Amino acid sequence: MESVGSLVGSPWIYAVVALSVLLDVFLPVLPSGVLVITAATAAAASTASYVPDMLILTLCAATASVLGDLVAYRLAWRGGPRLDRAIARSRRLRSAQERLGAALTRGGGGLVVLARFAPAGRSVVSLGAGAARHRARDFLPWSALAGLSWAGYSVALGYFGGQWLGATWLATAVSVGALFAAGAGAAYLMRRPRPPQAQAQ
Repeated sequence: MESVGSLVGSPWIYAVVALSVLLDVFLPVLPSGVLVITAATAAAASTASYVPDMLILTLCAATASVLGDLVAYRLAWRGGPRLDRAIARSRRLRSAQERLGAALTRGGGGLVVLARFAPAGRSVVSLGAGAARHRARDFLPWSALAGLSWAGYSVALGYFGGQWLGATWLATAVSVGALFAAGAGAAYLMRRPRPPQAQAQ
């Protein structure tokens, strides 16, 4: 935690967090959630002269999340036949595109929020929304809610883990475990078949 603590004790932590969250819509292997939690954990127990503000850290991560979604959405919107063929070959992308379209048409976008917690779910939904030409005004408010929910949850996990267990790897591991548990739950709910009544609508 000492090396992370040196980064957390600098305003650069906001830029690093923002860049990681922005890019992980294209590279889901980037540990942006782990970085947000680690920064919050170290900050919660830090005695350094500069300690990141939890609210600013949350807003930074949430804003970067929405911007990443918007970039992926616009790229998919302009993707053309090649992207359409790629989506047609992916059962996961096709399914997400269909479910997202139905959710947005009904005026609800809970799937967007749920997908933000699932592994690679953010990528699938953002690209699917753009490729299907869903209206930005239907997609982006839900993307903003998803980003704020995810960022708030991640920062809260790190902060309270640091408060209870100190700035240790144990605190980070427990908090990251809770984040992964939420992701596993979200992935399960996304894969769960819809009731026959919902499919008929």
